[in-house]
Amino acid sequence: MPEEVILLTGEVEGPHFRAMLTSLNPGLTVVHTQTRKELEAACLKPPPGGGGRRLIAFSTSVIVPAAVLDGLSMTAYNFHPGPPTYPGSHAASFAIYDGAEHFGATAHVMEEKVDCGPIVAAEWFVMPEKARFLDLEIKTYELLLKLFADLAPHFATSDDALPEIDAKWSGVKHTKAEFEAMKVLEADMEEAEINRRYLAFG
Repeated sequence: MPEEVILLTGEVEGPHFRAMLTSLNPGLTVVHTQTRKELEAACLKPPPGGGGRRLIAFSTSVIVPAAVLDGLSMTAYNFHPGPPTYPGSHAASFAIYDGAEHFGATAHVMEEKVDCGPIVAAEWFVMPEKARFLDLEIKTYELLLKLFADLAPHFATSDDALPEIDAKWSGVKHTKAEFEAMKVLEADMEEAEINRRYLAFG
């Protein structure tokens, strides 16, 4: 049974997830981190009792260093706000721009490269008609919360790795720089392209 779970997530999610995990395993130590610096500091300390340590990242832009992943005794997982067809940064924006018919959320094993580890859970939904960025982000976030709740009993009580599901990463792995570039409008752009970018990227 795990001794410690390190959470890498936002200010709001951390306390909520800690309460959820400790309700399933009262002896579990849960450490909440929000930045790479906090994560690395938490990993320098040995787990209580010298037991197993697991890392869970949830909808974070922090890239976990290989040294942190290599130092863990149990499989680390990431919750990605996008489906396997949209790895990388700002998945919702690029899906809107592409006119994707489906979107969703993904949980996967963390590896040194972003969004490439084996997928352990993925759920999809039909894209809303004329989807706007904020609406899609909210719907995806709600789905991520559901995935976390579904997997929380395993995270809190099992040392084993989750089984991989029949889903593979595909599509272009977009970056933050690409997202910023799409927000720049050129003088010769057609009105349809300007509207399309505004809807997707703001």
